[in-house]
Amino acid sequence: MANPYLPNWEYIPDGEPRVFGDRIYVYGSHDRVGGENFCDYRLKVWSAPLDNLNEWCCHGTVFSTRDFDGHKADVDWTDNELFAPDVVEKDGKYYLFAYIVGAKGCVAVSDRPEGPFTLLSQYKYNIENHYDNGTFIDPGVLVDDDGRNYVYCGYLGSYMAELKDNMYEVVEGSYKEKIIPVEEPHRFFEACSPRKVGDRYYLIYSPKTGSRLDYAISDSPVGPFKYMGTIIDNGVDYPGGNDHGSIMEIKGQWYVFYHRMTNGSIMSRRGCVEKIEILPDGTIPQVEMTSLGFEVYLNPYKLTPADTACVLKGGAFITEKDEFERYITMITSDSVMGWKYFEFGNDDKTPVTLKCRIRGCGCIGKIKVYLDNDEGEEIGTADFGMKDGVISVKLPPVTGRHALYIKAEEGYSGWAKDMFKGRNLFELLEFVFVK
Repeated sequence: MANPYLPNWEYIPDGEPRVFGDRIYVYGSHDRVGGENFCDYRLKVWSAPLDNLNEWCCHGTVFSTRDFDGHKADVDWTDNELFAPDVVEKDGKYYLFAYIVGAKGCVAVSDRPEGPFTLLSQYKYNIENHYDNGTFIDPGVLVDDDGRNYVYCGYLGSYMAELKDNMYEVVEGSYKEKIIPVEEPHRFFEACSPRKVGDRYYLIYSPKTGSRLDYAISDSPVGPFKYMGTIIDNGVDYPGGNDHGSIMEIKGQWYVFYHRMTNGSIMSRRGCVEKIEILPDGTIPQVEMTSLGFEVYLNPYKLTPADTACVLKGGAFITEKDEFERYITMITSDSVMGWKYFEFGNDDKTPVTLKCRIRGCGCIGKIKVYLDNDEGEEIGTADFGMKDGVISVKLPPVTGRHALYIKAEEGYSGWAKDMFKGRNLFELLEFVFVK
């Protein structure tokens, strides 16, 4: 699946990927389309077989603070929003760690990784001056090889504790603050996610810049953790916002799971994934955002939905009209839209035509096409008009692997020219290359 890797109508940010058996599971928050706030009151689970990452299955609502479509609320002390859960396996049971905004957090349990999960207990501990009053913000959980259990949390400050084997009770004296400093270079903000790779302990988290996933490494689950760098930044050439995710190995390939924003806001976030590499010294080279997801390349001769763009500059953004239609809107003369990466093959003789389906916005102008660099050589241009339609851009033969960039330019030169600056010129729905 290309990015976003879940069905385009689904909004699962803060994704915690976990491999259980022969499937990859993603546990995350649940955003609402066009939402004005982060998250809602339920958690959903999606999974796919490890040998077919195009077959994602929704397991529905597995835990909630309010009634949802036949699923009764799982807690009775609050009906506040649920944020950023995690799930781990221990002794054949699957434990869900829930962060409930402004209320006591809890642990739920299931015999199956897809749930549904049954409330086990609120978190229990005896910690003086614990600043978040038991909500356990953004809990990330590690079951170590020796069977000991650790929970890592925090917002504007990080902390951790060891858990007893019941998975909800903190071991006396194990609470520890500032596991990731807020000072340079760590700059901890939120979104703790622990992983063990070989003998190294990783904490993936969001720094104060907000749009990045950074990581730190330790030789011990309790630290100290050394800052290592950035894995991915969802604000590079894109309308960025907070990020939260983690890393997971699937059949020998490592991935980073993260999210991107829609609707011109920092809400309505959709899950994305990129391939990463963990080097022998433990470092993870930073990767760019692409449209690839789990794919090796994009097929230019298949329809590409516009909302798979990984580059949006100049005010353009992705929005949703309904479950069937998502598109790029607010396309002005300053906008750049990009997709990475298409594989065109080796035919160096046949010209190609880019066919773009647009919704007109009462403006006229030109579509301009670039490969690999939006500041490079323009390889094709065509006029667009005021109405809905298909715009055909004739291009020379194209071979090999390339990023695609599309720019728009308003076409007015008369008295009204200045009136059309900043106008939404058209909306892009989808495109395809044809020969």
